[in-house]
Amino acid sequence: MSQRPPARPSLAELRVEIDRIDEGMHRLLMERGDIIDRLIQVKQTQEVGSAFRPAREADMMRRLVQRHRGILPLDTVESIWRVIISTFTYVQAPFSVHADVSLGESAMRDSARFHFGFTVPYVAHFSAAAAVEAVAKSKGDLALVSAVSSRTPWWTTLEADGAPKIIARLPFVERADHPAALPVFVVSRVADSAMVTEVETWSVRVSGWNAEIARALSPLAEIVAVPDTAFDGAALLVSISGANRLEKIKLALIEAGASIRSTALVGSHATRYTVPVNGTAR
Repeated sequence: MSQRPPARPSLAELRVEIDRIDEGMHRLLMERGDIIDRLIQVKQTQEVGSAFRPAREADMMRRLVQRHRGILPLDTVESIWRVIISTFTYVQAPFSVHADVSLGESAMRDSARFHFGFTVPYVAHFSAAAAVEAVAKSKGDLALVSAVSSRTPWWTTLEADGAPKIIARLPFVERADHPAALPVFVVSRVADSAMVTEVETWSVRVSGWNAEIARALSPLAEIVAVPDTAFDGAALLVSISGANRLEKIKLALIEAGASIRSTALVGSHATRYTVPVNGTAR
């Protein structure tokens, strides 16, 4: 005699399961808070420097994408985890986010709120230089500036010893129709041991810059270029990865006819995690 298939759970039973899961998630968040509280006590005696850990955050986000499945959109999961990370970092050491809104406020605000939530104070500035200057005067604030265009070479102020550096590029998880797709650099002060150096960012000043040289370099690196004070010169922000990374850029510049006036490392960040249209992350 064949057995009857198990009866489908009722709506009331499913809602009880949802309530159980919600309570469990809340308890885990409170437990995480208890651990962070203990971590704060340990850091007071064993560690100095900013609470930001770009390398650890990149590792956490990679693992998040790799294990994610089901109907919950990746956008939602990424945003939840970004807010969790940022809020608990804020609890450890309060900070503000200084955003350059000179190229458009709405997209920059979306990026700030998506990645840092509403607990972290948001401060708008009308230039990248002003946002970076605010961070330089702070103990542990962040600046968000465009990673693809600029009106001024704000990154040259990062060349000095003790100056803030580029520590991340957002969004870290890149995909089509990302709700906070504006490419931005994050600038802050972070302990050297906490940095991730998969992609280096260099300040490079050249003479003889032109569109032809820009085209020659485009396959090798991501570049933001603005006119420099010297005649036919340019200040470049170059993002490069791989072995002998800077030497390859220098050689390409010289072969294309440019003269290199100076170079300085102004930060680094993790390789972005790209999710193709088919949804398979890499």
